Order: sequence, then C-alpha cells, then structure tokens
Amino acid sequence: MNNNRTDFAYQMVYRYLSRLANELPEGPAVKLPSLRLLARRLRVSISTVQNAYSLLEKEGRICSVPKSGYYALPQPCNDIQCEGEDLLERYQASTRRADMFVFGADEPTLLQSLDGALLSLERELMRHYPCQSDPRFQPFGDVELRAALAAYYTSSAQHCWHPDNVFIGPDKIGVLKTVLKALQLRDCAVLVESPCSWTILRTLQSFGIRVIELCTDVEGVIDADELDGLLRHGDVKLAILSSRMDTVRGRMLGADQRMRLAQVLNRHGLWVLENDSQGELCFDEQFTPLRDLIDPQRLLIVGAFDKTIGLEAPFGYLLTRHSRALWHRQLLLRSFRLPRIRQKAIARLYSSGQLERHLHGLRQCLKQRVDHLALMIGDFLGEDVTFDPPQGGATIWVNSRHRVDMRRVFERLLEQRIVIAPGELFSVRGLHQQSLCLSGAADWSQNIESMLVIIRNALVQERLV
Repeated sequence: MNNNRTDFAYQMVYRYLSRLANELPEGPAVKLPSLRLLARRLRVSISTVQNAYSLLEKEGRICSVPKSGYYALPQPCNDIQCEGEDLLERYQASTRRADMFVFGADEPTLLQSLDGALLSLERELMRHYPCQSDPRFQPFGDVELRAALAAYYTSSAQHCWHPDNVFIGPDKIGVLKTVLKALQLRDCAVLVESPCSWTILRTLQSFGIRVIELCTDVEGVIDADELDGLLRHGDVKLAILSSRMDTVRGRMLGADQRMRLAQVLNRHGLWVLENDSQGELCFDEQFTPLRDLIDPQRLLIVGAFDKTIGLEAPFGYLLTRHSRALWHRQLLLRSFRLPRIRQKAIARLYSSGQLERHLHGLRQCLKQRVDHLALMIGDFLGEDVTFDPPQGGATIWVNSRHRVDMRRVFERLLEQRIVIAPGELFSVRGLHQQSLCLSGAADWSQNIESMLVIIRNALVQERLV
C-alpha cells in the first residue's frame, strides 16, 4: 500500500480492515486474515496489525476467538455518529472513521516515510541478534540509538552531547510525563507557546499543572518586557517551546526575537523544554535552534521519530546534561521495556545518512504540497480567511475574516464527512476560536477543490451577526 496516501501505520491497517469488514455479506461472523498473513500482505509489522485489530475489537466490530483468530461481527449500521461534548474526543473519534476525509491531521510522513526502510533494516538485524529477550535490560534505551542521537545533536565543541545525556521512552508523551514527574511540577505553572499541541496541553492538565499560554502579536512578535513581568509574578517553573518553529502554525521567530526570548528565560532560571519533534522540517535549515541559546544546565530537549521517520518509529527521547542520577532514578521507576531491534534499526538510519537524505526529500515534498494548498486556499477561501504561508511542517493555520461559530463549522463539516482541526483544540483558555488547521498531507487523490468549497460554505453559513 502507498504510504503517501495513509494515516498512521495502524490506521492504514484499521481502514483496510474496516472496508473489508463492511464488504462482507450479512450473516454469521466471518473469519478475518491472520496477524502474520495481513502483516505480510500490507508490509507492516505484526504489532501494527495487532493494534488495528485491538481498536476494532474495542469498537465491537470484530471479536477474537482463542486458538482460532479474529472474526468480523455483523454491523446494524455503519453510519454511527460520534457522541460526547468534548471537542478533542469528537475530533479523534472522527479521524478514526474509515468514511471520513481527514483534513486536519498533522502527519508529515504521510507524504513520505521511512517505514519500509526501517522494517527492512529490522529484518536484517534479526539475523544478527538473538530473537529471545536480552537479559541485559537497558532501561534508558539501546546504547546504539543513544549514541546516534548524541552525535546527531552535536553541532560544535560548545554544543556537544554524549550517549549518557540521552534517554529513550515509548513515545514523546511518555517522556514528557517522566520530565514532569522528575521535576515535581504538579500544581506548579508551566509556560507554553500558543497555539500548542493538544497532547501536550492535556498531559499538563492531567498533572494538575496550571498552563500559561504565550501568544505572539499579529506580526508574530513576542513582547520580551511583558514576558519578563509574567515570569516575575507567575510562579512559572518550566517553559515548553519549539526548537525552530511553532509546530502548529509553522512560523519562526526572527533571530533577534529568539535571542531576547532566551535572555529572559535564562535570567529567570527557568527549566526550558525544547520541543524538537518537528525541528528538522523547517524549510530554511539555517535557523539556529533555541537550545543553542539556553543555559545548558536548565535545558531539556524532547523529541520523537514519528514526524520524521514514520509511525513505525513511535519512540520518544530526552536529552539533558542535568543530574544524570535524577533521570536514571525516574526511568528505572518507569521501567520502559522497548524493542531493542527496532531501536537499533532507527540508529542505523541515522548513522548511514539515510535519514538525512530522507529529510531533504521530505522537506521538499512538504513545501511543494503546502505551497499548492496555500494557493488553493487563496483561490477558494480568500474572501473568508487569512493565513501566513508556513515556513515548515505539513499544516496551514487559517483565520476567519468574520466572526464564526467554529464548533458549528466543525459539526457541519462532519456531516459532510470532512474532519478539520478547530483552533480551540490548541488552547486551554478557549483561544483561537476563529481559527482552524488544515493539512497538506491529506489524501491528495480526493477532490481538494470541492472540499475547500464545502469548508467555505460552512464558514459562511455559521457567521455570527
């Protein structure tokens, strides 16, 4: 199957199985392909197929029979509406439906991924390493991957990293939770840029953390004096900021702005967590990352591989030079047990230069796609919205020129089988209610022009007087 026209790897399998189950004749339960057969057919891992089957089983669409396999259950109706008042839950439930056109998902590797290369490397490595569990448990991640990341992040003698500074977790959120626990931030305040990833916002809220949102003005400028006053009186212990660009809007601060921002943060002695999950997707590769301007003893870098390699590389990672014993203790308590061979395969992508070549092509592909989408948005929505062309990533942040009820726009589009990401998802204070996020990594085999016409009509119909 073509990775350019899919969602997450397990969602690709999920959609395939959903269609397969829908096309089966009514009657008794019908047996579905085995995990091994489907993994071979779709060229994914067995665990990926297992995740898709588990999701369908939770939804009551299939059942597992011990020593027999999985069976599709008859469905009274395939047009089940997503229920509930929580906007994020409705958004996520809608993106999982096979009949929806997902126009708001921020998944750059849908255009070009290394999933195939990663799995090929894994199969090759399996011939050189024993299949049984390695008794030498590595709670901080495979040494080869930690060394590869340390080398990748080392940019000079002044900005160098070592394997002992690197820790691997199951995903970025798992690593973020480890950071919040280690720094004992429960009931404290954390500063985030706004708009901010909803996974980060929800994770902070789950720890009882007060979130302070930092917004730029209409020209994308941060008022350093205002920030200084906020930090002086706000009891903020940690700032979570992007590496090179705002990961939601794809915008970058100018060099002077970043320098003033770093000076204020350093002066107040804050912990600074650099979110580097999409730092390598900037179209301009020359921008200095935030980490080079921050006090190294107060710096944490959190990233993941899924936005650059693909969904077969779900792991997250942490880089820090501070108190190795603290992080050892936290990671030992959490006892992450991660597939060793998959980690080694990711390390080989780094050390061979294959990842660098892939990123060069991915950036070009993303720029072409978002530039094309920007032209179409201008043609079809130009009278109703404004937007700044992104400087990286896969999404375009769109602002309505008129006051609209964006929740009603979202609901109206769901009725048309279109899923957008309303701006409200990216704030805990109800900010960005006149904005929405569209993805250039959507399924381009669909009629994008007609989708934009439907969005324009929804924006017009939901205008507020």
